[in-house]
Amino acid sequence: MNVTQATLLQNGRIIDPALNIDEPGDLLIVDGIIRQQGKARSIACPPNCESIDLHGKWLVPGLIDMHVHLREPGEEYKETIASGTRAAAAGGFTAVACMPNTSPVNDNQSVTSLILTKAAAEGSARVYPVGAISKNSKGTELAEYGELKKAGAVAVSDDGRPVANSQLMRRALEYSGNHNLLVISHAEEVSLSENGVMNEGALSTRLGLRGIPTVAETIMIYRDLALAEYVGRPIHIAHISTRESVDLIRRAKMRGCRVTAETAPHYFTLTEEAVGIYNTRAKMNPPLRAADDLAAIREGLRDGTIDAIATDHAPHSAMEKDVEFDQAANGIIGLETAVPLSLALVRENVLSPARMIELLSVQPARMLGVAGGSLAAGNPADITVIDPEKSFIYREENVVSKSGNSPFLGWELTGKAVLTIVAGRITFREL
Repeated sequence: MNVTQATLLQNGRIIDPALNIDEPGDLLIVDGIIRQQGKARSIACPPNCESIDLHGKWLVPGLIDMHVHLREPGEEYKETIASGTRAAAAGGFTAVACMPNTSPVNDNQSVTSLILTKAAAEGSARVYPVGAISKNSKGTELAEYGELKKAGAVAVSDDGRPVANSQLMRRALEYSGNHNLLVISHAEEVSLSENGVMNEGALSTRLGLRGIPTVAETIMIYRDLALAEYVGRPIHIAHISTRESVDLIRRAKMRGCRVTAETAPHYFTLTEEAVGIYNTRAKMNPPLRAADDLAAIREGLRDGTIDAIATDHAPHSAMEKDVEFDQAANGIIGLETAVPLSLALVRENVLSPARMIELLSVQPARMLGVAGGSLAAGNPADITVIDPEKSFIYREENVVSKSGNSPFLGWELTGKAVLTIVAGRITFREL
């Protein structure tokens, strides 16, 4: 065997839902490709090979975050492709899909190409650009989907803004299908949510803050499901946060609607109570909801209604967050906390380990139509190693992202990615 570079991962718990594997084993990487998988201690190390013992650790397909904001181009003071992908690697993600609300908006071939060029030169994870649904994300005219696809976009979304015009959304669903681009819906009825800053309810009233009702999300989901069923095209609903949203999507799937959905760790970990005394690190859109919404999100993850866990990683500097609650920007960082927060659901028997990996790797790869999601021989060696028992305190000085806007700062978390490998190259190591 003529080997340039080889790594043997030994004695880890291989969890690969795509291959229905959950057992101790070894995995051999040769020149960036998974060459062989076998029983523990069954594979010999070829020449020029590094052997890494993974006893007590999970060996899983590389995690894929299908919803992040890398802020480049235009807001590099918050995050860059370099810093954002370093944070991704530190969190165990081998790939991220970046939303188009940059400056300028990623609605054309030039911006998509810039992102991919930067990622190739500076990135610690694969980057999959998401193009805009409409030009400049203004919701009035469709972007050029053929151009975006040719440049390397994997999906389209006006994330951060809903597509208010139903006719435009219908056309987006029709034309995106012609280019094999997934439509990702930011479901928000702005006439109901406008100027709202947290979940509408008794707590928002007590705090004197304008609320965002749950129906602001569910009304738009209802419309988008109706359009997707009418034109017979798939649709993906981003960052769902409410009990009613889960119910709508569950019933739509039972009817045969081609809908998928994601939620974020903060929606199954925190409730509106995290706002506390005007904590801007707990301000996001959609907002943190009530306890019954959190319970419904967890059940949706358990029963398959929700297809993916995505972080909606949204970096902001202190200039946008250390202000009055009404004026603070929406969003939190999430790449470095997704694994421990998801593992909490495993420890609480909401998810099995295999289901967690489905949500964080297998399903995102399938929905975006990208490589990954399996440790099958011949696949690119995109691999994540997780120590499910490693405890750490998430401190601001240890944050890898360029921004530190997380409500989980100071938390003691259990479970961590300790090795991230992209195409055979180690991009993060803590073992």
